[in-house]
Amino acid sequence: MGPNRRFVPWLLLALVASGTGLGLGLGLAGAPSRGPASVASGPTYYVSLGDSYSVGYQPGPGATRQGYANDVVREEARLGKHLTLENFGCAGATTASILDRTGCAVPALGGAPYGGRTQAAAAERFIAAHRGRIGLVTVSIGGNDVTACAVVVNPLACIAGAVTSVRTNVARLAGGLRTAAGPKVPIIGLTYPDVILGKWVYPPVSRTLATVSVVAFKTLINPALAQTYASAGGTLVDVTAATGAYTPLTRTESVSPYGTVPYSVAQICKLTYFCSQGNIHANATGYGIIGNLIVRQLSHRR
Repeated sequence: MGPNRRFVPWLLLALVASGTGLGLGLGLAGAPSRGPASVASGPTYYVSLGDSYSVGYQPGPGATRQGYANDVVREEARLGKHLTLENFGCAGATTASILDRTGCAVPALGGAPYGGRTQAAAAERFIAAHRGRIGLVTVSIGGNDVTACAVVVNPLACIAGAVTSVRTNVARLAGGLRTAAGPKVPIIGLTYPDVILGKWVYPPVSRTLATVSVVAFKTLINPALAQTYASAGGTLVDVTAATGAYTPLTRTESVSPYGTVPYSVAQICKLTYFCSQGNIHANATGYGIIGNLIVRQLSHRR
């Protein structure tokens, strides 16, 4: 073979590798365009939505960078998967306000701007504008819809009523996110640690309420969320189960300064501020567990 015949294939390979000239003109099968307009040329985004859990809220500092969304980014980087976080979360959000209320009084630190939009609309707009570069969407919402039920005479009836609107609103939210993202982007919904188990030790103590809260999560709240996210091609991560809430109350553990308590109660005391302050938010360790659950679910999908 003469020198000219050897040169041409190498020239073609060089042109294809650079994304210019003959490589584009030939329309090679499976070769993506890598010009300025290519969605593959930019970062891969992780879009977080939701309430105070989504912004890593803790008593005192408020929104922090110790929340599960930040943990996901750090853990994914450790695994060689680089995500750029766009956090639309807003402390205090409910399944209604995330859809209908513009702006946010307590956003995530460094959070994405709303531009006078609702949280859902702002996130959907960002996702649609970066379609093909969205690696993950997570949603933490619904807790604020049911917290008031903890102080009524019949909490289970109250929660059952709230769950009806939660289903409707989350279906609308998840459907909008799916339309914006396309069929393949992972959409992961989250539940919560059952902080009301902390009423076992936090005054005024109500061990009946602590027990009822487990029933509410297991039979009402989490099944409704799981079914609703699934209807939009999403997945629910059961944080309640992963933090030990469904463990029989007969299994005990000693935890300072409360002494011997049910294991599920001990977990709430270790992972949240409820036992010590009556505050519903997770501490850094609790958020870390949620972040690891998301990463595990994401790895399973891969």
